[in-house]
Amino acid sequence: MSLLEPFDTPPPADVIADDLLRLVFTCCHPALGLEAQVALALRTLAGLTTAEIARALLVPEQTMLKRLTRAKQKIARAGIPYRVPGPAELPARLAGVAAVVYLVFNEGYDASGGQDAVRRDLTEQALRLGRLLHELMPDEAAVTGLLALMLLQDSRRDARLDAAGDVVLLADQDRSRWRRDLVAEGVVLVGEGLRRTPGTPDPYVVQAAVAACHALAPSADRTPWDTVVSWYDVLLTVHDTPVVRLNRAVALGGRDGARAGLAEVEALTGLAAYGPWHAARGELLHRLGRDDDARDAWRAALELEPNAAVRRHLERLLAPGT
Repeated sequence: MSLLEPFDTPPPADVIADDLLRLVFTCCHPALGLEAQVALALRTLAGLTTAEIARALLVPEQTMLKRLTRAKQKIARAGIPYRVPGPAELPARLAGVAAVVYLVFNEGYDASGGQDAVRRDLTEQALRLGRLLHELMPDEAAVTGLLALMLLQDSRRDARLDAAGDVVLLADQDRSRWRRDLVAEGVVLVGEGLRRTPGTPDPYVVQAAVAACHALAPSADRTPWDTVVSWYDVLLTVHDTPVVRLNRAVALGGRDGARAGLAEVEALTGLAAYGPWHAARGELLHRLGRDDDARDAWRAALELEPNAAVRRHLERLLAPGT
């Protein structure tokens, strides 16, 4: 049976007890490139649209469609089997599996479009898979860091939207509504992940350490920005991407002021189609009193069709008199 055939009947249980997790491992075949593994799994198993996958991977939708087509053609030509990997094969597939789980979580945590800002079905599925993955491979730092990161992010879920379903920015959230049980669990896992990576940092563990800094800060004005920036500097040594650099620039704006943050944001390339880049730039410009430029940036973010809650937030920023 080929990976191109429909997954109507789950493969027989082996070391992986959960049907969906087995299928993710099956889809992440090392004969495919990492991005192809991830895209196929997100499309076939998680049900994300091609547009959602493209936005998650920061490529145009037509580019992603071509990549998916090429990956399916490669599977057909090579006859890659639809077979659950054995225990010895799991580590070679872990990078793809972890990326799939985290991108499913991200799409649920902050939907790339549509009416729902948060898709709880996706975040809960990703957390379930993350816990199962940790049970299966507890000694893998990436798995520990991934679960920690998702728990720490999800701890803020109830405070991220107000009663009307509108966005509440991190600085304005009621921190008493954060899930302290998830924060505590995530922080313990961060410690485990750091102990397992004394030499080479793991990207998920480092991102979880950043999330822990925010989760443990008693208020927004007491965020340890110097520590956050330092963790991003570590992350860049193992995972240097435009989005990581954007997040570091925002943190730099918190530590050194809006002018320093804006200089870093405007030095970035490759994010013209990424709404958060325009939104972050708009916020930094606004803090500097450059309101006309800030409005231009927020309009650019709005044109990229964010989810309904983000759209309303941007429209409020653009409303006359604000």
